[in-house]
Amino acid sequence: MEKFRNKTVLIVDDERNNVFALSSYLDTFDMKIVTATNGAEAIAMMEKTPKPDIVLMDMMMPVMDGYEALEIMKQRYELKDIPVIAVTARAMKGDQERCLAAGAWDYISKPVDLKLLVEKMSSWIV
Repeated sequence: MEKFRNKTVLIVDDERNNVFALSSYLDTFDMKIVTATNGAEAIAMMEKTPKPDIVLMDMMMPVMDGYEALEIMKQRYELKDIPVIAVTARAMKGDQERCLAAGAWDYISKPVDLKLLVEKMSSWIV
């Protein structure tokens, strides 16, 4: 998808297999891939320039989870306009609403349907 070429995606996930799978797939679209293993690393990376065009945020991680990272992003002017898709393994009732209330722009559950992920990313990447 030409729209993704040279766009930067920040993948935040503490599971190497998830990061590898998403990175490998998104690399086929010529995206720039940046990774972080927890919310604190993600916030530190997003404060640098250039900022990512989109973030795929796992919600359950050690150190700082995705919910806390999203709350920080909502409060910081330079981070609040970066689209975030919450990625969670816990597909429990109310989980999507909780992610969106925390500040995610969209939501997808694991195992990630890659076609659906691309559709969701496409709607947020300008």
